[in-house]
Amino acid sequence: MAHAHKLEIFRGLLKFKSNTQKIWGVLIFLTLVTAVEVALGIIKPEILTKSYVLGMKSLNWIFIILTLVKAYYIAWDFMHLRDEKSSLRRTIVWTPIFLVAYLIFILLFEADYIFQVYKDGFIKWNF
Repeated sequence: MAHAHKLEIFRGLLKFKSNTQKIWGVLIFLTLVTAVEVALGIIKPEILTKSYVLGMKSLNWIFIILTLVKAYYIAWDFMHLRDEKSSLRRTIVWTPIFLVAYLIFILLFEADYIFQVYKDGFIKWNF
């Protein structure tokens, strides 16, 4: 059974008259987020590269967050998740978020261990 898709984005803040206008609106939003990422990657503001949050530079956290925002919005809009039941939406959206958080946790702890090994040298056994 076919039904019309909603012609609005940002939970109804922007409404469009046709699918073509909506596609252009989504393209502009994703382009702006990507442009911010590229600009931050080129400029690398010192305040973001010198400050650390949970053992990682603030700039890296911004990249991760903006990438997750883009991925969520692509799934929400182009995969039509907003038209699905809430339980399916939560399953599809929250599972990767937890997996990415777990991956970040593992990478931070392993990277810190490797850094400490190279910094302090190898530990010798004293018998």
